Amino acid sequence: MKIRLPWMSRLDRNRWKAAQNLGQLGGLMALWLEGHVASWPGYQPNWGPDEETHELIPTLAAANRAGYVTIASQPGFDPVKAYDGRIWQQRAAVEGFVCDGDLRRALVEAAGKAGLEYEVADTMDTGEKGIVVTLRGGKPHTGFGGYIDDWNLRHTIWRGIGIGALNDVFRSVRVTIAAPEYGVAAGERVWEVLNSVIGQVSAGAVAPTRTKEG
Repeated sequence: MKIRLPWMSRLDRNRWKAAQNLGQLGGLMALWLEGHVASWPGYQPNWGPDEETHELIPTLAAANRAGYVTIASQPGFDPVKAYDGRIWQQRAAVEGFVCDGDLRRALVEAAGKAGLEYEVADTMDTGEKGIVVTLRGGKPHTGFGGYIDDWNLRHTIWRGIGIGALNDVFRSVRVTIAAPEYGVAAGERVWEVLNSVIGQVSAGAVAPTRTKEG
């Protein structure tokens, strides 16, 4: 039985502290998604992605390496009855930080053309309300996007990262994309759009976020 310690290892702390820009942050997030880094600051130490997102890992890892640094994602689920007898509905969604203006525009334009919902917020924008992505008993249960205050950015989601990477977080915008409907079928469009934009980055049609070595 694997024992999961309730704190981040020194090795992982040093990795995140060494990140000096959003590109390096995305590289570490990709490694965490793939299981090569045990912890990231915004999640329970020594735990990987939720089981429901495992099939999305290749897309999410590629997105992070392309400059779309994700902090939340989920697939769409068809309605199911929860343990308390209430109906649970879930739509596919993803949320992440972007510094590169061309990449941001590509994500938003592709999402709009595909009929997806999206929200673009400056990091300190208090006016964004977020997008409801799960319903429980017909009522909003969880959402992606919306306002994240300074304290949570510094001390919860990105606690202990390098100052250069943190500065990039505050210079970036957060792009949230969600399927327009609940369920598996509608959710496929989210990942098709993300894969399409990533492909454009790989082909050089969209300039990726610049990174520095070290």
